[in-house]
Amino acid sequence: MRELTLPEAIREAYIEEMKADSKVFMVGQDVRGGAWPSTGGLVQMFGEDRILDTPISETAMFGAAFGAAMMGYRTIVDFMFAGLSYVAASEILQQAAQYYFLHGGQVPVPIVITGVAGGGGKLANEHSMTPNGLFLHHPGIKVVFPSTPYDAKGLMKAAIRDNNPVVMFWHVAAIAEKGPVPEEEYIIPLGVAEVKREGADVTVVATGQVVKCALAAADALDGEISVEVIDPRTLEPLDLDAILRSLEKTNRLVIVDEDTERCGFASELMAQVVEKGFDLLDAPMVRVCNRNLPIPGGYLEPLVLPNVDRVIAGIREVTA
Repeated sequence: MRELTLPEAIREAYIEEMKADSKVFMVGQDVRGGAWPSTGGLVQMFGEDRILDTPISETAMFGAAFGAAMMGYRTIVDFMFAGLSYVAASEILQQAAQYYFLHGGQVPVPIVITGVAGGGGKLANEHSMTPNGLFLHHPGIKVVFPSTPYDAKGLMKAAIRDNNPVVMFWHVAAIAEKGPVPEEEYIIPLGVAEVKREGADVTVVATGQVVKCALAAADALDGEISVEVIDPRTLEPLDLDAILRSLEKTNRLVIVDEDTERCGFASELMAQVVEKGFDLLDAPMVRVCNRNLPIPGGYLEPLVLPNVDRVIAGIREVTA
């Protein structure tokens, strides 16, 4: 099977969906110039009417997308970096997220919000954030965070077709990493987790790029501790049943997420597991997340972000 990088897989999803539906279009910063490989060459294929560069005004670009979505278009908003979506937070979280529900399901709001997330590039705080927890907090928004090129393409196609606002960030460290992607069309439904590795002693739920940390930790502990790795792929809606099924077998849980520890996805998942599966636990759950600090640039960055050693330590703690 051929291999693509994650942004190449997303680009292929854009092309397929834009060819299939003339109402799909994109707005963003330097999307015509292909600032990221995910948008390279799209303007040559679909023209300037469907690939729209905007001024450096996140409120303007999202406002245009929001209005177009209410008029029946399917809009993709590329903020370039996930942290820059904060500038348009009021429009996204207070307006677009609520609109479909508050109008009795009569006015769909099909918008995909995308951009690059995560640390590792030493780009400092505003350009290294993974703000999934912010969007999870507001009802009406679906949140997707792929870890592989295969998942990225299938999930992006599902996000574009959805009638609700969908946030789908992808990790900057995945820009050159390749993985198998079928040539035939496929789609991955939102809200379906995947077991990336089967195990018996501990369940590790990991999101986005840190799925690779979890898999590397599992490899390092092979023969000592049997680690099951689950990638939820979609944080909202969340496939909690898949996680609880794994806990029925392992009875121990480590959650790895590159959002801040406080009030992030890991905290929410812990709460849901306590509510729905407390009797399945034989030990306290462990979080391995960004420390509750701004993400520094330069050589201090690794002190804040999750890494393989921290995941191994978390697994040892919960299985001690």
